[in-house]
Amino acid sequence: MKKTLLSIAAFVAIAGCSTMAADGPVKTMDGVLVGAGGMTLYTFDRDTAGSGKSVCNGPCATNWPPLMADKAPGSDYSVVTRDDGKMQLAYKGKPLYYWVKDAKPGDKTGDGVNQVWRTARP
Repeated sequence: MKKTLLSIAAFVAIAGCSTMAADGPVKTMDGVLVGAGGMTLYTFDRDTAGSGKSVCNGPCATNWPPLMADKAPGSDYSVVTRDDGKMQLAYKGKPLYYWVKDAKPGDKTGDGVNQVWRTARP
């Protein structure tokens, strides 16, 4: 029961972060890109850089909440349109995501999941 409550709390915290605009810049910490609250950002190998699209939707986006954005904060960043019409921040053409199982800033538990998720690196 305690583990379930912690998982739900972590999901709610991350989901809240995923809807924040990219007004607060993405930062580099310990060699990886981080978003709101210092949470690690990830890229998905199945997203094609420069396609202007994310292929992580539905249940995938529940586990890997996209970093939503209205505008790109710098030259290496762009904004892609998701299937639901919302805008997502991309770094060098690759859409950025959080991982629902990262519980605190600095966690990188999503790196290597299913051999297709990678920590986003500058």
